[in-house]
Amino acid sequence: MKKNILIVYAHPEPASLNGALKDAMSEHLRAQGHEVDVSDLYAMGWKAAVDAADFPQRDAAARLRVPKDSHAAFAADALTNDVRAEQDKLRRADALILQFPLWWFSMPAILKGWFDRVYSYGFGYGVGEHSDTHWGDRYGEGALAGKRALVSVTAGGWQPHYAPRGINGPIEDLLFPINHGLLHYPGFEVLPPFVAYRSDRLDAEQFEQTRAALLQRVDGLWRDAPIAFRRQNGGDYELPSLLLKPGREAGGERGFALHVAPAGAV
Repeated sequence: MKKNILIVYAHPEPASLNGALKDAMSEHLRAQGHEVDVSDLYAMGWKAAVDAADFPQRDAAARLRVPKDSHAAFAADALTNDVRAEQDKLRRADALILQFPLWWFSMPAILKGWFDRVYSYGFGYGVGEHSDTHWGDRYGEGALAGKRALVSVTAGGWQPHYAPRGINGPIEDLLFPINHGLLHYPGFEVLPPFVAYRSDRLDAEQFEQTRAALLQRVDGLWRDAPIAFRRQNGGDYELPSLLLKPGREAGGERGFALHVAPAGAV
């Protein structure tokens, strides 16, 4: 079945490993008959910082209040053209793929700025009723519910450096704010990430192996099981405190792992 995929790509060098993986995915998906949008943030000259210019119709004499001004601009369809174009891409997309290098344990600033600006109030957050039984449409609900997301990231370190006992911390923990906070929050079903390690040391054979492994993951966009993040309004959390209810963990989980349902949990 024909799908629409949005690839948001953040690397300043087109001839980089990230650029090659982005090209491989877009070519592969188009060859299968899918529609592919690519937001190449560096090539677009994407403005990363949120400021008053993002809300052209606001009262320039008033104090800038980003959530309030963002909400008013979204409701009036008065966001800037670049932001509206990216929101339209997200609305069309059945799946979102992020392709970026892991820089200082996170994403490049330009990609963070894409989320800061595109996830306006009323689109990425601040949706749904807030009551004692339903605390907004988020974490499994929201404007992007029903869509899938995949993070494809390159890391310069060795895989053991990102293992549970590795000095950099588990890769699942490093990517949790992205997978859970940026993607699951507005409703995406988030697939386990694809990570290419030792990214600046791949020879031609290793590149082909990495490319093939990524395309296999892309082929599983609608087949593979997503990360079992708990749904905020699914009964696992006390409302309105949003604390995980006692006894919901399988045993021994702490921190981020608490917010992933144990295997076999309903």
